Amino acid sequence: MKSAVQLDEAYWRGRYAAHQTGWDAGAITPPLREYFDQLGPADARRILVPGAGRAYEAEYLHRQGFSEVYVADIAPEALQALQQRVPDFPATHLLHQDFFALEPAPPFDLLVEQTFFCALDPALRPAYAQQCARLLKPGGTLAGLLFETDFGLSAEPPFGGTRAEYRAYFEPYFHFVHFETAYNSLRPRQDRELFICLKKK
Repeated sequence: MKSAVQLDEAYWRGRYAAHQTGWDAGAITPPLREYFDQLGPADARRILVPGAGRAYEAEYLHRQGFSEVYVADIAPEALQALQQRVPDFPATHLLHQDFFALEPAPPFDLLVEQTFFCALDPALRPAYAQQCARLLKPGGTLAGLLFETDFGLSAEPPFGGTRAEYRAYFEPYFHFVHFETAYNSLRPRQDRELFICLKKK
């Protein structure tokens, strides 16, 4: 399975320019908010939100006091939106980079997945799982949401998939702590999201 369009920086900048941002919930989604609230006291663990979009997840963590939150996106408009909403978010933590070119120096404790995986060319899914593992320290966590639904034969994102398919990508690198349908998704996504919490082997 491969996307029929080139999902590069120009493509995503065009989506922002045309206000075609249907993935944008306008706030942190309930499953991730609840997960973050269970992390315990804020600390300096290194957290990355790749393909962050307008990065409401990073904003929430930052406002909770986590000091080492990073966001990465290939569309500068996405990073600018976070900077405008949260002027005290460290500019050096805004990474205008391709996720697959990021270096784990030092590695991260937590990677947060929120509508990035479904936006990638499906042919890159094995490489996504491998890069997540590469960016995390041993025992580090990949947590977030994957769409467990079929969006049909659209040539453009979002791209869906199945639990069995996803498991095959991540099993070589991760232990599965939680891998179940989210019970607290936003209403339009109810029963169509898989909440994952995976620990790097």
